[in-house]
This record gives sequence, structure tokens and C-alpha cells, in this order.
Amino acid sequence: MSNAAQNDAQKPGPAGSPPAPGLPSRETLDLLDNRFPERSVVTAGGTLCYREAGTLSADGTAIVLLHGIGSGAGSWLRAAVGLSDTTRVIAWDAPGYGASTPLSPAAPVAADYAAQVHALLQALKVDRCILAGHSLGAIMASCYAHGLGKDIVKSLVLLSPAWGYGNPAMAERQPVVRSERLRALDELGIEQMALKRANKMLSPAQEPEALAWVRWNMERLNLAGYRQAVELLCGDDIGRYTDLPAGLPVQVHSGDEDSVTPPAGCRAIADQFGAPYAGIARSGHACHIERPEAVAAILGQAFADLQARP
Repeated sequence: MSNAAQNDAQKPGPAGSPPAPGLPSRETLDLLDNRFPERSVVTAGGTLCYREAGTLSADGTAIVLLHGIGSGAGSWLRAAVGLSDTTRVIAWDAPGYGASTPLSPAAPVAADYAAQVHALLQALKVDRCILAGHSLGAIMASCYAHGLGKDIVKSLVLLSPAWGYGNPAMAERQPVVRSERLRALDELGIEQMALKRANKMLSPAQEPEALAWVRWNMERLNLAGYRQAVELLCGDDIGRYTDLPAGLPVQVHSGDEDSVTPPAGCRAIADQFGAPYAGIARSGHACHIERPEAVAAILGQAFADLQARP
């Protein structure tokens, strides 16, 4: 079934009828289709799918968004639409997510994902960007800015970043986390895993539409891509990628009520990068879903700061 057909199948009923329990509203799904459509390119590594809004700014800067382990490109919808009057906004479905081709290694590292970020930006002719990564996407983003993207990334924004269990201080948790994640996948399957985990991504004051949007994106996970992402989470460490080009602006943010990557850990990551940290009020882990206006403001300010630089 195509993504468009999936969307249609899961839309609420006719106008005026209440939304089906647990499903995003018609407004949200229509906004996704009309303002943040799915596209794809073919690279040497296979197909990469992405969503795009807005038009390129005068200096060619785009805002590029990398999602976390239990999400996808669509999760950035409202933040992306909020930024689309300013510049071009691109959110990818990482390899193995949506219709993007999985990576070749069974246990990829961040450099494997970074190579595909580079392939996507080359295909889309993006040669300067503000790069934002959420959760596991923060490891990918940091790796890209550290290596292949050092001349392309002009500002780096890390949202609720994951450390990665390749960090020596967390290594003893690595086999436990891998086992728990993969067992949940095998025993529950994608749909039930999304149902069980979605509320953990938000603050206690979560709104039904935000919860439905977390679930909708999580239900689009693919088995192969999720398994590979678990291996990245368990095998890599964001601390390996703190040696960034001199003068590159870096900032770290997380939800004040994030129980997945708690604020204390995110502050410690900011210290590793020598970067400022700020909390996002009234938000859990999926800050870009629960507080998209706050995330858009953070990225919009990064864009304005970049434009003001000589």
C-alpha cells in the first residue's frame, strides 16, 4: 500500500464526524499531505525518502531534520510548516525507515548514516544547512557535522540527544538495552510496541493529538531499519563526535519533563560539546511533536543568527 493510501485509510470519517480514537485528526493528515509531502531520491545506497516544505533562502541555507529511533520524517510536520516561510526545510526518513532502503551492515555505526545524509544533501543540491537531530538523530547529526558535513553544516542543534550505549560509562547497560528493545519488537510487533511506548515520549500533560501523532509515526517503523537503529544506539557514542569545526555554533535543548533523555544527561552532553543548554517547558522527549512552536522558534533563531553573521 502506498503512503498516500495508508494516509487515506487512517483518516477520520466525513467532515463533522468525530475523529477515530487514537488516530490523528483529518487536519493533521491533510496538512502533512499538502504542506509537507513525501518525496524520494535514488542514490548509490538506494532510495532515500524525505519530506520538504518551503523554498531555499537567498544564501542557499536549508534546515535539515533527522528523527529519532521510534519516529520518521512526518514527526517534524508542525515545526517544519512553521519554518517554511523562512527557508527550505527537509526531513528525512533514515535508511530502513518508511520507504528508505536499509543500510548494508547489520550493525551500522553513525558514519554509515552520515554517509547517507551526505548522499541526500548532494542529491538535493544543499551545500549549506542548519542541521538538527532529535534523540538518536543527534548522534547521526553530530557525526555528520564532525566528518563529511564539516563544510556544509553551518549550525548544529541537538534536541533531546541520546548518549549512545557505546559510551564507556554506559557500556554495562548495552546488552540489557539491546535485549529489551529487540525482545519488545519480537514479542509485540511494531503496532503494539507503538501503542505501549508512545505515551513515554510525552510529558504527563500530553494532549490526545500529540499522542496520536507519536503513535502514527511510530507505527510506520520497519523491522529491519529499527533493528539497525538499535545497533547504532547500543554501539555508538555521541561523545566521539564533539571535535567539530572551529566556530561552529552548537546548542542543546530537551524537554523539561523528558524521562527518556532526562535534562541532566542533556546538560552533560552540552558540556561535552562546550555548547549552551536550554530546556523546553511543558515537554517530554518528543519535543518537536509536543512543542513544535518552541522547536520552530529555536531553529528559526539559529537561522536568523546565521544570516546575521558576517
